[in-house]
Order: sequence, then C-alpha cells, then structure tokens
Amino acid sequence: MGQMGFTLSTLINMKDEEVDFVIKSMIEEYHLDLLMGEQFGIKAAVRAKRRLVEEEMEQQRMDLAARSNEKKRRLEESSDGLLLKDGNGSLEALGLLGLTDPDSDSEGKKVAKRRQRKRRSKEVGEDGEERPREHPFIVTEPGEPAKGKKNGLDYLFDLYEQCGKFLEEVQHIAKEKGEKCPSKVTNEVFRHAKLTGAGYINKPKMRDYVHCYALHCLDVETSNNLRKEYKERGENVGAWCQACYFPLVKLARQNEWDIDDLFNRNDKLRIWYVPTKLRQLCHIERMKHGE
Repeated sequence: MGQMGFTLSTLINMKDEEVDFVIKSMIEEYHLDLLMGEQFGIKAAVRAKRRLVEEEMEQQRMDLAARSNEKKRRLEESSDGLLLKDGNGSLEALGLLGLTDPDSDSEGKKVAKRRQRKRRSKEVGEDGEERPREHPFIVTEPGEPAKGKKNGLDYLFDLYEQCGKFLEEVQHIAKEKGEKCPSKVTNEVFRHAKLTGAGYINKPKMRDYVHCYALHCLDVETSNNLRKEYKERGENVGAWCQACYFPLVKLARQNEWDIDDLFNRNDKLRIWYVPTKLRQLCHIERMKHGE
C-alpha cells in the first residue's frame, strides 16, 4: 500500500468504501493474493487507528477546556484581590463589591450609583446592538416645537428624510466607482452619514421608528390624530410608538395583507425594510381572521 502512495494519515481519513476499493485494486491490478482474514485485518487496523486518533483529539480538547477554565478562575481570583488592594481604584473596587470606605463613604456611593445608572441606561435591541433604553424623543403635535433636551416627532420624521438624501449620495458614489448601488437604507448609508458629520443618524434609532414614519407617510391624518391624542394624555414616546402599529395592520388588511406592497408603492418608504414586528403582527391578525 505504501508503494501505491498511501500513507497512514490518508488511510484513516478514507471512507470504508474507499478502503475496499484500494484492497480490490491491490488484488486485481497488483495481483496480490490477500486472504480473507488479511483483507478484514487491513480494514480493522484502519478503524482502530482512526478511533485512536479521535480519542487523542477528544482528550486534547478536554485538556484545553480544563486549562482554559482554570486560567479563567485564576484571573477572576486575582482580579478580586487587585480590586481590594489597588489604592488608585479603591473607591471603584469598593463600589463594585458593595462595600464602603469609612473615610470616603459618600464618594464610594457616587461611584456605585454612576455605574448603576450606566448599566440601566443600556439594553440590547432586536438586532443585537446596545441602545438607550429611554426614548430620545417626546410626543409632540405637528408643528409643535419640542421643549427641554429631547426632540419632537417632526424632528424624528425629518431624520428619515435626511436618510433618503444620504442614500442618494451613496448611490451616486457607487455609480461613479462602477459598483452596485444599494436600493434601501443599509449600514453603508449610516456609515456615510457618520462620515459626513451626521452622527446623530444611527441604525438603532432609525430602525426603532420605521413603522411610525410609515404611518406618517401612508396616512398622515391618522398619524397626526394619534400624536395629538397621546400628547393630550401625557403618554411617552414608547406608548405612542406601540400604538402606531395598529393603523398599519389595518392598512395592510385593506391591501390584502401585502405590507411590502404598501412600502414599495410609496416613494419615501420603498427605501426602508418592513420591520419584522410589523410583519409578524400582520401575520397574526391574518391568521386570527382566517384570511
């Protein structure tokens, strides 16, 4: 078999049918008189060596996992010790461990509170990206200026208009380079907006309110009435945002549940993907009505 160019490594990686073919070739082409026991012996030896190699690999994997866990445990233990001993970071360490420094009790509490606020201020969205839990907008009526630090809904809808312009710029650049032009707002558009100084336009923010903008484009009267109603009731943007789904589901039903068609027939909406939640709500309502 060695004269035929086969190595042990090659044989143990071959299928049983391939080993049978090799044995058959040895008998027919090289005219070797192999007894039945020798033929089965070759196959048994290959299987045994293959099993041995697999066991060795499994043992190596287990050893590697054990070493990795041990290293992680030691790092955790050492980091706990450093937190208590480090003079420069003692306040931060005490805050993390829930302890207080008798000489700096108030400062330690401030550090702990700052870290707690930081953890609360972030959550993971549907697309896996961290985003502010608190909505950066307030409910305003059409034409009403926002008060305080937060922006109103007119500003929100204007951001979508800006995204359309940034998409046109990206398409123009792609045509000049001879590259494929995106037809919808993608990560490439958000990156371009950031490079041009519009860092306030980002994927998490824009993806959260696509359906709200869709209602504004498809039925501005209903959108305006909803804004006025939720402003008078003192509701926050989160509640208004959820309420925007139901008129869209109703519009989809009137359009034979084809929500994609509603988006594609609107000049401003065709550049946006239909939100997954909106699509799911349409499907649920369609099943509910048996249509």
